[in-house]
Amino acid sequence: MNSKQTNRRRKSPGGNFRSLVRHAAPLFFGALSLLLYALPALAQFQQIPPAPAASGSLPDAPRASQQQSTPPLPGSVSGTVADPSGAAVAGALVALTSDDKSPKQEVLSGDDGQFSFANVAPGPLQITVTSELFTTQKVSFILHPGENLTLPQIVFALATEVTQVQVSVPRIEVAEEELKVEEKQRIFGVIPNFYVSYVPNAAPLASKQKFQLAWRTTIDPVNFAITGAIAGVQQATNTFSGYGQGAQGYGKRYGASYADLVTGTFLGSAILPSLLKQDPRYFYKGTGSVRSRVLYAIANSVICKGDNGHWQPNYSGILGSLASGGISNLYYPAQNRDGATLTVENTLIGIGETAATNLLQEFVIRKLTPNLSHQQQTNTP
Repeated sequence: MNSKQTNRRRKSPGGNFRSLVRHAAPLFFGALSLLLYALPALAQFQQIPPAPAASGSLPDAPRASQQQSTPPLPGSVSGTVADPSGAAVAGALVALTSDDKSPKQEVLSGDDGQFSFANVAPGPLQITVTSELFTTQKVSFILHPGENLTLPQIVFALATEVTQVQVSVPRIEVAEEELKVEEKQRIFGVIPNFYVSYVPNAAPLASKQKFQLAWRTTIDPVNFAITGAIAGVQQATNTFSGYGQGAQGYGKRYGASYADLVTGTFLGSAILPSLLKQDPRYFYKGTGSVRSRVLYAIANSVICKGDNGHWQPNYSGILGSLASGGISNLYYPAQNRDGATLTVENTLIGIGETAATNLLQEFVIRKLTPNLSHQQQTNTP
């Protein structure tokens, strides 16, 4: 094979390609022209709206919108109202309210206790039932569309609110009642024990009541007998010898002893306590250790409770003893008088006797006094 043939064979592939292109070019350009012509028509076809549906049916979207705008069907609510015994309550005010702030509906329960509401919009609702004799009752519930709801029986409860009326009893009336109890206190049921209060917060005595208690003490028959016994002992021991012996001497001793009782009681337990506003009574403690009660009893021989409830020096008792001792110089025999010295000594002796009496009151005498009231017993151990 010569070189020319070789070159021809080498060139044959390129020549075939060019020949293919030359024959295929008209077909290619024809297809391209057809495509360019068809694109505008296709775009116009896509822009044509779909054909309307038949007049006998509605599109789906408008149908859904129409269903949402339809209001829900109203319902009704009914029920009965009864009292705690189950009897029907007529004339009770029944109010129906809703959470959507719609106007409140109100009706009165009938003779059989029934009530009803018609054309009620569904949703959360509340029934409120009120009556003058009972407490207000509330019932919450949900009414569904088109429901005819009958509520369970609404039972009233009795009103628990009680109007409290405080009646303030005057202190003088309280003290009067306490004083009547104290005037019945007697040791062994016989010996007067009037000047002791077993009520720690007893009402203070008015001036009239202080004189009443003093008078009641001085005219008590038992005190007359005690005074006679004292005069008899003085007669037997020839105390106040200036009075002499015999019936005359006994009478003078009796009169002097009774005068001591009257002056000491009225001055120390009525006149001065009224002027100084102090309470002449001993207030039984009854609680605490023995030591505290002993100190309390002894201290009460020189201190007392004021009408204001505060503790203060017992000016009434001390000054009353001094005044009574000074007055006694008017009727005791001249040879038995010792002026101011004896009066002071007798006052100090009287304070010691008061302390001893208070100790007996605190630990012994209460147990020997049977006429304590229930209130006094509950305030003592």
